[in-house]
Amino acid sequence: MSSSDDIPPEDRALFRTAVRDSRRLEHDRVEHRLQRPRPIPHSRIRDEAQVLRDLVSDEFHPADFETGEELGYLKPGAQPVLLKKLRRGQFSVAEGLDMHGMTVVVAKTQLTLFLAEVQRRGVTCVRIVHGKGLRSSNRGPVLKHKLNLWLRQREEVLAFCSARPNDGGTGAVYVLLRRLQPR
Repeated sequence: MSSSDDIPPEDRALFRTAVRDSRRLEHDRVEHRLQRPRPIPHSRIRDEAQVLRDLVSDEFHPADFETGEELGYLKPGAQPVLLKKLRRGQFSVAEGLDMHGMTVVVAKTQLTLFLAEVQRRGVTCVRIVHGKGLRSSNRGPVLKHKLNLWLRQREEVLAFCSARPNDGGTGAVYVLLRRLQPR
């Protein structure tokens, strides 16, 4: 270690000249706070843009919108956000089953086989087309009502809702399935 006596006088003079205009700091730390930007509601902006596109598209039919014919179900204990996301089409639909023209017995059998197969493969979101029951005379949409009951009874079904107009509207449902637990 060197003492202050070992420093040559010209170095001392040079140092004093260099620090002549400096002043003692009150604190030796500076707190730097970043101004966080306001969050941008990307999902809401996308949803509003999609509504506008749907309103001016050829696929929009006012009768398909809020007619009271929509199906919707959320398994007790499941997070409500799941149904909201399902309604918005935020889950990727991986498979589909078309039940048009099937009898009730055939439709139930096909539904059971379909759900078992897609769940075995790890698929979590499917679309099932049940139709609008236009050929069901005065009884209304038979398969739609049966599917509503069947899906509610299935243990693997977390939620379901009527599809968006471009995917079949009130003639189809999106179904969210629980992931199969490995054994």
